[in-house]
Amino acid sequence: MTKSSTSIEIRDLYKIFGSAPERFVSAVKNGMSKTELGKTHGHILGLNNINITMPAGKIQVVMGLSGSGKSTLIRHINRLIEPTSGSILIDGRNVLEMNELELREFRRNNTAMVFQRFALLPHRTVIDNVTFGLEIRGVEKGRARETGMRWIERVGLHGFENRYPDELSGGMQQRVGLARALSNDASILLMDEAYSALDPLIRTDMQTMLLDLQKELKKTIVFITHDLDEALRLGDNIVILRDGSIIQQGDAQDILLRPADDYIRRFIKDVNRARFIKVDAVMEAMPKQAPKSAPRLRSGTSLEVAAVELSKAGQDSALVTDAAGAPLGIVSLRQITAALASEDVG
Repeated sequence: MTKSSTSIEIRDLYKIFGSAPERFVSAVKNGMSKTELGKTHGHILGLNNINITMPAGKIQVVMGLSGSGKSTLIRHINRLIEPTSGSILIDGRNVLEMNELELREFRRNNTAMVFQRFALLPHRTVIDNVTFGLEIRGVEKGRARETGMRWIERVGLHGFENRYPDELSGGMQQRVGLARALSNDASILLMDEAYSALDPLIRTDMQTMLLDLQKELKKTIVFITHDLDEALRLGDNIVILRDGSIIQQGDAQDILLRPADDYIRRFIKDVNRARFIKVDAVMEAMPKQAPKSAPRLRSGTSLEVAAVELSKAGQDSALVTDAAGAPLGIVSLRQITAALASEDVG
């Protein structure tokens, strides 16, 4: 049975790499740049004043280019890296205050990681890789195998349980890694560039599978990527890092419609905005006299689909409704066109 989801709150987090990092926290807080810290003092600024609230049961994407600090950040959540300053609260409990035994139990029972390079044990079969974490926790072998087989089937690997990693494609190996993480029934799933090594089509399949699983499992997932399309597709919330600092955070609509600066504008320049912007973000309030013949679009419909539906119906506007069919607002082709043409609507 899946554990209840877990919230994560990162407050005032700093990470400085070097021989005496604590000496320079105040200087960084007072504005010392990453360049000055490195050139003058021989220390590297890994994370600079990170504040993120990750709600339980959601997918939090952290994205950025190489060297932005995203992998450093995810390794702070289970304290594989010790921060220089700050706090990390898991359901209100500060991970940094855990003693060695508490931390070991937290890592073993509350978090699971999926890595870019799969990290499978080559001498163990698929089922033995999937149940490895359960064995470490002392779960009885028969029960561990039953749990492992259930997740192997869920990720589409039924019939491959007795194969070895070198007999599998990259996509199949990553499915094994995901099954291993899910079999531990951890409430927090940490995915560090999990799909970056996969071919585009396989990567899309893995994204779809993760979204389908998440609808049921509602785990708290921290997903690291350098790919904006992936971030926009997966993230309930997105944080964009640059040089260890947060440049912008929000949902896909915030990022695409209200980019924080020119750096973000360059990031989103080539994105297919119609695929990710939803009608909810551009609709207007319901008029007193709603057009009776207007087609209806479900809340959450992309502008891409909305434009097609309006074209098929031969109409200029549509009602946006909730799941029960109650009207929420009205969206027009004019609004859709304006949203797709504009680089910044707010």
